[in-house]
Amino acid sequence: MIHSPPADTYGTKGGHIMFRRLSSVFLVIAFVVGCAGTSKLSEKSEKKLASGDAWRAWQLATRALDKEPGNPRARSAATAAGASIAEDWQRRIHALAEVDSLGAAEEVLKLADFRAKAARYATIAVGAGWPEEERTLRRAAAKVHYQNGNEAFQSKRPKRACDEFSDAERFVTGYRDAAKRADRALEEALSRVAVVPFRAPPSDASLGIQVARAWRDELIEDLAPPAARFTRIMAGDAIERDMRVSDLDGLSRRDAIRLGRVRGAQRVVWGSIGNVQSSTRLHVFNDTVARRVVEKGQDGRESTHWMEVPIEVVARVRDVTVHVDYEVIDAGSGASLAHRQFDRSTSARVVWTSSQLEGDPASYSLVSDEVRVANPNRARDVEKRWASVCGNATTLAQVLDARRKAGPSGHYDRQALPRFVAGAAFVFLEDLPPAADLAFTALTQGSGPLREDLLRLDPIDDADLDVGEPAGDVR
Repeated sequence: MIHSPPADTYGTKGGHIMFRRLSSVFLVIAFVVGCAGTSKLSEKSEKKLASGDAWRAWQLATRALDKEPGNPRARSAATAAGASIAEDWQRRIHALAEVDSLGAAEEVLKLADFRAKAARYATIAVGAGWPEEERTLRRAAAKVHYQNGNEAFQSKRPKRACDEFSDAERFVTGYRDAAKRADRALEEALSRVAVVPFRAPPSDASLGIQVARAWRDELIEDLAPPAARFTRIMAGDAIERDMRVSDLDGLSRRDAIRLGRVRGAQRVVWGSIGNVQSSTRLHVFNDTVARRVVEKGQDGRESTHWMEVPIEVVARVRDVTVHVDYEVIDAGSGASLAHRQFDRSTSARVVWTSSQLEGDPASYSLVSDEVRVANPNRARDVEKRWASVCGNATTLAQVLDARRKAGPSGHYDRQALPRFVAGAAFVFLEDLPPAADLAFTALTQGSGPLREDLLRLDPIDDADLDVGEPAGDVR
């Protein structure tokens, strides 16, 4: 006779008991597997250390400790590998100190950093005399950098002085008055840059101040520390305060430098914008498109067929190119520190169709499925001509939907300008962005070269730029 198990063996109570037992088994298995993995890594670490590869031994041992922090074998392997690394490092520092004391001091800092980061895994021992040797090398390096800082400051090189005093503090925290001298050198080293209104054609004199403001805003963000240590872009209100309306339309080079001096700038960005070159092209797509029609028969079944529908789509494209020329000028001497000139171009496209096609715009396609299969060359030709007129990113459904919403005509709104520049096509009857708006957008994206110039100049002292003595007048 077969006896049935008690009712709760596989019932609720029995299920909980079974689950707890299985959980315990899984935990034991996971622990055993984890220990096996840790032991294997520890064993590999010991072998790597025995073969002379202390760094690989360290990596394996620390991986084992990441898996099982309390494993004594892994801890012992990490301690042995770390001690071997430290011993070799000290040996190299001894040898380097004979020929390059500053280089040896840099290695001292690296070794100290290694020991600090390694502390979570093992205590890395060093020789009994090492602490005193480390202090000696650090103080010697701090002294050299402190002296170099004094010499740089006296030779009117505050940027270099700031670096040297900071290095003295880096080797020995609180070394003499190095931190205070570094702060003083930094204040002397700062280059305050005034981006003044550019000169622009009389037909659009405001373009110069708009571009200068856009570049200034970008540079304030892009050159904030730590991107640039010594360059500070002056805010617009500090530059344009009390300026005459005629000055806002653009300054001469001489007036730009004088304004920079009055506002306390060490450098002035001044430039000019050339005439806007604009051309408009007309494109037409005149063909038939396919409409998918779904009909339901008397038996309730649906059938699909395609209808050819004529359509005409007109696109107007405006291309704009504008020339810009700028200088970075030393406000004290009037010397040119950087000078570039280049063109910026952009375009805008508007699309219009007088065709108001029936039905859901999504039911239309440039060619039917049958044509796409039977005549792929025809399909490719239609799609190519459509893209040349409406742009690669504009679909037939978008044009039909926009035409339906646009009404009898559409008008340009400057808020749409960023979308034009991004390549979007808009369904309007007539309006294209004015050439001046497109030129402005093209130029506002042109501050990259100036940013590169200012970053290149950022670490260089004026004494090393050979800008000459401050001039009483400038040209």
